[in-house]
Amino acid sequence: MLKTFKIVSLLEGVSYILLLFVGVPLKYIGDNDVLVKLLGMPHGILFVAYVILALAIRSLLDWDLKTTFIVLIASILPFGTFYINKKYL
Repeated sequence: MLKTFKIVSLLEGVSYILLLFVGVPLKYIGDNDVLVKLLGMPHGILFVAYVILALAIRSLLDWDLKTTFIVLIASILPFGTFYINKKYL
C-alpha cells in the first residue's frame, strides 16, 4: 500500500502542477480550456485517492495527528506532495 501511495502522490502532484501552471493560464489567457477539461477529472480522482490512502497508511507509518494533518494539507499546496514523498516516505 505504501508503494501505491507514493505513486498516487507523485501523479497527484504532477497533475496539480500541470493543471495550475499550464491549464489555468491557457484557459484564462489563451481562452483554451481543453487542458483543464482533460486534467480536471483525473486530478480529482487522484486527489481523493491521495486522501484515502494517506488516512489508510497513517497507522502503518505511525503518523501522529500533526503529521497526518501536514500530509493532508500538502495535497492542496503546489509541490506539497513532492515534499511529503521526500520527507515522510
